[in-house]
Amino acid sequence: MKKTNAGAAVLGVAFVWFTTHFGGGFASGAQIYSYFVRYGAWCLVMPVLAMLYNTVFFAYSLRFARKHQVYDYRSYNNAFYGRFAPVFSNLFELLYLCVMCVAPAVAFATGGATFSALTGLPYLLCTLLIGAFIFVVAIFGTDLVRQVASVLSVCIIAGLVVVYLPNILANRAAIAGAVASMNTAGLSPWDALYSAFLYGTFQLSNIAVFVQHAQSFDKPGEAVKSMGVGFVVNALLMVMVVLGLMTVYPDAASQSVPTLYMVQNGVGASFMTPLISVLIILGAVSTAVNMVAAMVKRLCGETKAAGHFHISQKQVIAALVCCVADFGIAQFGLLTLIQKAYSAIAYLAIPVILVPYLVHMVATRMDTKESR
Repeated sequence: MKKTNAGAAVLGVAFVWFTTHFGGGFASGAQIYSYFVRYGAWCLVMPVLAMLYNTVFFAYSLRFARKHQVYDYRSYNNAFYGRFAPVFSNLFELLYLCVMCVAPAVAFATGGATFSALTGLPYLLCTLLIGAFIFVVAIFGTDLVRQVASVLSVCIIAGLVVVYLPNILANRAAIAGAVASMNTAGLSPWDALYSAFLYGTFQLSNIAVFVQHAQSFDKPGEAVKSMGVGFVVNALLMVMVVLGLMTVYPDAASQSVPTLYMVQNGVGASFMTPLISVLIILGAVSTAVNMVAAMVKRLCGETKAAGHFHISQKQVIAALVCCVADFGIAQFGLLTLIQKAYSAIAYLAIPVILVPYLVHMVATRMDTKESR
């Protein structure tokens, strides 16, 4: 068996996590404000706890997938849930179908609206162009998705630093004032913790996206290293966004795109406004690509012919159906309803993912107990 570049695989899968996490909601700041900033100064700590929570579960799932060599999420779930698979695999399937209707539709709608505002092109055409790009990347399989994720991650991280860091440095007094204001607002740390819990629990559904990439690891232990890198990247970027949004606290509460509001009222607005618009589009595209590719992998598998990926008609149809469905949902502009659906999916994930995984960790001693 040919060895892969272990370092590249570790970084590549870590960046898949980041690009899946960094969707239109993250890029716009609305998601971070809703789940963290509005709960007070605890927002400086809670993103780190939420990402640590995710790191444990994602590392566990990727390690299990590589150890047991199950790389599409249906096969993975059947192996993971064992004798309970007839119930929980099907429940997970229903949960992921809900996610597939929610997250990529948000990506299409957010990316399309931003692209339209940036270029002046009609919204319908913009969502169609974004959908075409997502469709093309998704049908080429997980290797290309990983490569695209790595490139997008570098662009997104660099862009976020350029947008947020000058605003944070120039508005340190505003951040200090926001912290003082938050501390006197009587906001409960338990409410902040519960919101962070819901945020992390919604993200658990991304296990379906990640297990396909476990195949790139040479050994199961690389999954832990990869998710460790992912934790650092995701946590640092989330805290940076939190600090940026605190520069316009509490005015950002009334904004549908808080990041854009921060940029328009901050440093270098004329340059930063189109840059953040591009970042929102990249964030939207990256999330949708990862999720559609996971569904294609689930339905079709992935085949190689003479050292090259063979794109079957079934893969093309599966990707097209996913993209057309998400494109159609995006045309309703149900962003408010879709954002509420995030918390609803978190509640669904508690019995389907959170509780069974905790039981599995205890019963199998973190998947180290040998089966008889």
